[in-house]
Amino acid sequence: MTEIIAGLYMSPLELLASLGAVALVAARWLPPAARPRVTIAAGTVLVLSAIVLSVVGIRWQVLPVLAGAAVAFPFALSPLLRRRTGQPAWRARWWLALPGSVACVGLIATGPVAAWAFPVPLFPEPSGRFAVGTRVVQWTDPRRPENFTADPHDRRTVVVQLWYPAQKSPAGTQRAQYLGRTEHEARTVSDALAREVGLPGFLVDGVPHAHTHSVFNAPVADTGGRFPVVLFSPGSGGVRTQNTAWAEELASHGYLVAGLDHPYDSAAVVLTDGRTIHTRTASTGDRDKDAALSAGWTAVRAADLSFVLTRLDRPGRGEIAGPLTGRLDTSRVAVIGHSMGGAAALQAARQDHRFDAVIDLDGYPHGPTSPSLHQPTLALTQAITPGTDPRYIPRLTKALKLSTATSYRLTIPGAAHLTFMDGPLYLPPVPSITGSLGRTESPHVVAATTLAFLDATLRHKPGDLAGVLSAYGDLSVYRPGNSR
Repeated sequence: MTEIIAGLYMSPLELLASLGAVALVAARWLPPAARPRVTIAAGTVLVLSAIVLSVVGIRWQVLPVLAGAAVAFPFALSPLLRRRTGQPAWRARWWLALPGSVACVGLIATGPVAAWAFPVPLFPEPSGRFAVGTRVVQWTDPRRPENFTADPHDRRTVVVQLWYPAQKSPAGTQRAQYLGRTEHEARTVSDALAREVGLPGFLVDGVPHAHTHSVFNAPVADTGGRFPVVLFSPGSGGVRTQNTAWAEELASHGYLVAGLDHPYDSAAVVLTDGRTIHTRTASTGDRDKDAALSAGWTAVRAADLSFVLTRLDRPGRGEIAGPLTGRLDTSRVAVIGHSMGGAAALQAARQDHRFDAVIDLDGYPHGPTSPSLHQPTLALTQAITPGTDPRYIPRLTKALKLSTATSYRLTIPGAAHLTFMDGPLYLPPVPSITGSLGRTESPHVVAATTLAFLDATLRHKPGDLAGVLSAYGDLSVYRPGNSR
């Protein structure tokens, strides 16, 4: 009764409370013979639903529903009590009662609208043949000092979440929490993300309640051979789970996806010892200073990506030993990032030739554009508007044209910056925020284009890659010595 109904963005209990509240208001306008029965039935449903919701947890979106019902309740109950005690029934004239009824219905309607605008995210069912497992590991690089702290003995630590092809779990198996290993971690991360964008945490309080299609520590799939590896870096202030829908889709098609938290850059990173590390990165407002800061942060992220690949490239060692031993194909590796993570992916690929392919999800290329990229690269960008940074496309184009491998830039009509993450699943569908592709199409487009590119570059799947990509937007292809 607490699972969200797809398309309605409310649970059955919340829906019952809303219907009961509306019926309570509508009873005033029914024929006299029907009023008592409808009032009693609506009041009973409403009260029982409210009691159960108070036990399991009331979302803020339901409060306007209960407030509207509370205002209407005395007026609905008064005629019944007067009739029971033999007093003459009193009813306001219709032209006096109508504004009050309209106000109550308007207040009640605010609940479903708010639930639609800030829903509990429902993740799309992965389309591949594998179920999806997930696990979280934490690694410390003994060779790198932590530059964000003053402790000379502190070493750089990263938290990594792995999504991998898994065996199908029994019916009823608990699915993985979104944003964290526990609800407490998910709430900590959700509140931090809200603060990053200046939103009150309560507006997105449904996000920590969401569950994905992954299962923690599920047995690895016993078919599919060795899995190509995909490393992912989130946007500035972003977290390892911000592209969960995309990661699950790739894993269902036979890829191992490793999403990174970058401590002191990610909004909140919960370590295994219980400590929470919050972001320390912030822009100054000065273009030149911010460019230098962003280049430095990008370099740290790029080093994190190379370090994680090194750990994954050690079969039989570390915390992934056991279930994934011998199942990772680190001779086929892609590095991918969103926003600043995209810049980090480009930088990591320049410095580390173990990466075989690169995808930049709407990321400005911070830092140097040399040496040239030697890996095939796909850059997905949002729709270009007059408000787009005029330096963005020229700088990105320069990096792609300098590549010694064929590269692609795909501009997706209707996409916004947050289209390339899970944001459309739980943020208001405002085109300037999440784009105009919608909650279903946004994750589909991002997954379909990146999967086609990965299949072509890592698995050497035959076909017309340019033709597939061009079906989703405006495609530019940059071939060595013959760019267009």
